[in-house]
Amino acid sequence: MLTLDDVTVAYGAVEVLHGVSLTVEPGELVCLLGANGAGKSTTVRTISGLLQPRAGRISFLGERLDGRPAHAVLASGIAQCPEGRRIFPEMTVRENLEMGAYVRGRGGARREDLDRVFHHFPRLAERAQQLGGTLSGGEQQMLAIARALMSSPRLLLLDEPSLGLAPTMVATVFRVIQEIRRQGVTVLMVEQNAALALRMADRAYVMESGRIALSGRAADLLDNAEVRRAYLGG
Repeated sequence: MLTLDDVTVAYGAVEVLHGVSLTVEPGELVCLLGANGAGKSTTVRTISGLLQPRAGRISFLGERLDGRPAHAVLASGIAQCPEGRRIFPEMTVRENLEMGAYVRGRGGARREDLDRVFHHFPRLAERAQQLGGTLSGGEQQMLAIARALMSSPRLLLLDEPSLGLAPTMVATVFRVIQEIRRQGVTVLMVEQNAALALRMADRAYVMESGRIALSGRAADLLDNAEVRRAYLGG
């Protein structure tokens, strides 16, 4: 479904991704692991068109993506839930969700789409008329994921979905991610909670200093001594 082939990205004169190659197959949940500054979020932002590669190729469903602006990437079927949530605080929950559907044009947010995200996140239904900025951190993360789903993506990019959340809310968010995936949405997820991510993912890539250092089946990486020492506490 998604292929990155030898992708290089720079901020000005500083190269931050050095020939990154990875694949995501239809129906998979693939996670990107690595320390802060390893290049995980830069990779996701490059896929979504917020950054443009200096070299290399990005393909989605057989069509080349690199060089396209972010709105065109979204229209192709890739939605991103960004790190830090980035909801619209002065809009209601429902208005935030309707903004997620803008790429679909005049049809916009259909009732069945709202029903679907409210099924995933009942708390958002209860707060549909509440301003986004008044929600708790966990509720804002739910809203950010739900807003991304409103574009009916084929591929969902999740950047640190558990960051800053209480353990009970982390469990809720990860349960919903699994449910989304069961319903046919492919997921590429950046996550610092390596243990949780590897237990739910099919495959994983470990990034170090802007490069892919390790890759493989998630279950194998969970048992990898190097991964356990670096990310799982020994």
